[in-house]
Amino acid sequence: MKFQYSLKRKVLQIIAFGCSNVHLLNFSGGRIYTGKWKYFCNPGLNCYSCPAASFACPIGALQAVNGSMHYRFSFYVTGLLLAFGVVFGRAVCGWLCPFGLLQELLHKIPSPKRKLKKIFLYVKYVVLVVFVLLLPIVVTDYMGMGKPAFCQYICPAGTLEGGVFLLAAHEGLRKSIGALFTLKMAILLVTILGCILIYRFFCRTLCPLGAIYGLFNKISIYHLEVEEHKCNGCGKCSRVCQMEVDPTRTPQSAECIRCGACVDACPQAAVRLGFCSRKG
Repeated sequence: MKFQYSLKRKVLQIIAFGCSNVHLLNFSGGRIYTGKWKYFCNPGLNCYSCPAASFACPIGALQAVNGSMHYRFSFYVTGLLLAFGVVFGRAVCGWLCPFGLLQELLHKIPSPKRKLKKIFLYVKYVVLVVFVLLLPIVVTDYMGMGKPAFCQYICPAGTLEGGVFLLAAHEGLRKSIGALFTLKMAILLVTILGCILIYRFFCRTLCPLGAIYGLFNKISIYHLEVEEHKCNGCGKCSRVCQMEVDPTRTPQSAECIRCGACVDACPQAAVRLGFCSRKG
């Protein structure tokens, strides 16, 4: 039982990653799948422009609709995010996000490991408000079209999954490389280094999707709880948490990805994850 959640989560992460990136043969020709499944959004972060991607990215879709010349509101994408947020909260980040799995694999590279200063946890909320919600609406071209600012200027997942592979396959694209791609490559390299040194660096500092789901952790149906009468205060749950959350103090923290490491570590079975509460 010790590795109950660790094993289950890794298996589901791999399955989710595979389902999100079915079209592996597209890498050979640098093609992007544009079939009917691209009308649906992945609950996690996975670039639309990745040749293997089966679904659209919710952040990219949200910007595309909000930044259209008609200033439409994306009810579908917003509804999807609300639904996943209310039901699962940030468990989506911990169990279903393809880029989350990549970050965890990067962190396994042998290196000195560092803790993240708390102030950087708030950067992702600034990114969400400014680059995802405001800039696509406020900054428009002569036709009234807004730019997907997060995807265009920041997203390291898009650079890695889409940009690098498409450039490798198309000479014409390589000739058009400019300062913007250099900036995005720099952000990608910083992100990769950050993920090697700090657990889920991008997830915790820059990801607007993580910011959205984190806001639902306090009300999500799938939640973490601590049965205080069982807890002996040993602190094992907080020591194993790589997201640096203390489950006994803030079980509904916006940083908790519901990975279950604290549940596996608790010798008293006082910490639990689930849809139903044992309290009361």
